[in-house]
Amino acid sequence: MTDEFDINRIDEVIHGRVRLGIMAVLSGVESADFNTLKARLQATDGNLSVHLRKLEEAGFVAVTKRFEGRKPLTEAAMTPAGRKAFVAYLDAMHGLVGKA
Repeated sequence: MTDEFDINRIDEVIHGRVRLGIMAVLSGVESADFNTLKARLQATDGNLSVHLRKLEEAGFVAVTKRFEGRKPLTEAAMTPAGRKAFVAYLDAMHGLVGKA
């Protein structure tokens, strides 16, 4: 039996539920603001912040903070490295699901 699936191809940074959700949302848009991500992922402020930071530290997401009027605005966008990692993650998951 030949098994082409390699568990080591599953990127643990992306694999977490909230981080995977962030990557999925960002894959379809240029950027998303913090409140949009929070609502779409049903996450708390603290939880979303932690997961965004982990993706940012991995170089998968760029986070920018600015003011719009007097209100702070935090936006996240997928980086080219993040897009490459997300595609590799999806390919690895496809390999796993394809075996089922």
